[in-house]
Amino acid sequence: QVQLVESGGGLVQAGGSLRLSCAASGRTASSLTIGWFRQAPGKEREFVGTISWTAYTYYADSVKGRFTISRDNAKNTVYLQMNSLKPEDTAVYYCAAGPDIGVLRREPRYWGRGTQVTVSS
Repeated sequence: QVQLVESGGGLVQAGGSLRLSCAASGRTASSLTIGWFRQAPGKEREFVGTISWTAYTYYADSVKGRFTISRDNAKNTVYLQMNSLKPEDTAVYYCAAGPDIGVLRREPRYWGRGTQVTVSS
């Protein structure tokens, strides 16, 4: 029904920037709320931020002021622009989708496979 594919991960030094992309496909993709999660080794999965189909955004406190989520509805693609990266941002980043922000935060219906982001000191 819906497929999500992340890209853009890699290795970057602290203070650098990286942009992740999440391409969504499916008949209902353009109406979905899409968000980003991350998981570091030995830690629980953490919510990063989300964007609705109306472009409403919400961010976790840990990334406010540094990360920005945007979407291109024509391409069914959501972006995560990450600036001022810190070593603690190192994790596998996943995009996820659901019908609204509430569902997304509790139990997203769709997940991508993830992309690795590594921030060196």
